[in-house]
Amino acid sequence: MENTVIYTQNLTKQFGDEVAVKEVTFSIPSGTIFGFIGPSGSGKTTTVRLLTGLYRPTEGKIAVLDEAPTEFSRATQRKIGYMPQLFVLYDDLSVWENLNFVASLYGVGFGRSKRLKEVLDFVELANHKNKVVRKLSGGMKRRLSLAATLIHRPTLVFMDEPTAGIDPVLRRKFWDHFQSIREQGQTLFITTQYVGEAAYCDYVGILAGGRLLMVDTPKNLRRRAYGGDVIKLRTSDYVPPQVVAELRLLPFIKGDVTRIGPHTFRIITDNASTVIPLLIDWAKEQQLKVESIEEDLPPFDDVFVELVKDRGSHD
Repeated sequence: MENTVIYTQNLTKQFGDEVAVKEVTFSIPSGTIFGFIGPSGSGKTTTVRLLTGLYRPTEGKIAVLDEAPTEFSRATQRKIGYMPQLFVLYDDLSVWENLNFVASLYGVGFGRSKRLKEVLDFVELANHKNKVVRKLSGGMKRRLSLAATLIHRPTLVFMDEPTAGIDPVLRRKFWDHFQSIREQGQTLFITTQYVGEAAYCDYVGILAGGRLLMVDTPKNLRRRAYGGDVIKLRTSDYVPPQVVAELRLLPFIKGDVTRIGPHTFRIITDNASTVIPLLIDWAKEQQLKVESIEEDLPPFDDVFVELVKDRGSHD
């Protein structure tokens, strides 16, 4: 059984009369990427600050690496990395000097130079190690922040909107880095406004208005949004309404059959891989020429809209 790295129960944080996070409950197994997705102001940063001990909860329970965050031992603190939204390193120091300073704070001693080189190679900044930070681009500063977060080999890494405001190519490269970190056995808790990034995560929590709407795998979120697997069927010829009615009555069709074009249908079913061959056989019997048939994977922007539209996301 997977070890639980983070556990919360009815986690609530209130600032005066404003409730920033309300009754949030979830658990995260070790060695996974947990994506915490929601619009700006939904409570993502507040949750990270509660999990790292910067805020004390108003109500509820938290355990991170089996300890209450506000009572972390020094040993536990050393197992955690935190990459904040804003750049917090020194503009007047070089890349190497900044990283060396952070390493000293975490007590990285033996083999420190080797470790600095490893991390700079990992974030592709080795050729810029002597450059003064104020001369770096925004994307390079973000990569330096990632290097500083990883320098002490943390077991658990929190990243608060690490890909905000960077171009799509670098964003994808960051996610390649994150998945590489996960493959080394580390656990990542990543907040983002970019719903499409759910595809890179092992588990996704959807937050809206300070409430956690659901936690699931990306595949299961798609199924929950549409009621099952989605198949897109395209025929060469127009399919008459009576034939569509027969399609809806087939025993292996468990959900809606929607005409989304003159020759194209979206079909909801329990298991796309099982049903696609059956649909091909049915089309042959009906003398329908299938132009294409495949499992459809709607973008997570559409999935997110489907999931939150009836869940009081604006309360």
